[in-house]
Amino acid sequence: MTATGEPEALLRRLAAADERALEAVLSPAAGGGAQGLAPGSALDRSIRELVRLAALLAVGAPATSLRWAAELAMSTGVTADAVVAVLAVTAGPVGAVQVVANAPRLALALDIDTDTDTELASEIQLDGLDGS
Repeated sequence: MTATGEPEALLRRLAAADERALEAVLSPAAGGGAQGLAPGSALDRSIRELVRLAALLAVGAPATSLRWAAELAMSTGVTADAVVAVLAVTAGPVGAVQVVANAPRLALALDIDTDTDTELASEIQLDGLDGS
């Protein structure tokens, strides 16, 4: 159940661009939409934070936004492995170009060095040449 009523009612109001419904889900006090969700809703806090991270990855958000979302997620007990898994899960919907662009930003957000070493660069080039 949402603060604005049943899920169907909320979807109808949002589809009609109802200003009060939009304010309820977009309120900064709501943490980007959490206010519209009653305690015990279908999504717990850790899942909401992972969904937020996935949305930021999907739109190509900068590393500072990804760091904020990753820290929020990890503050709920989510591991760095789960945060990186979100990148992998978004690969299908967003495509390879977006994943390649997002990977270094997410790595930066998690304080992971992604400088490509010479050996890795050679492996990538060889893989491309031998058809594998």
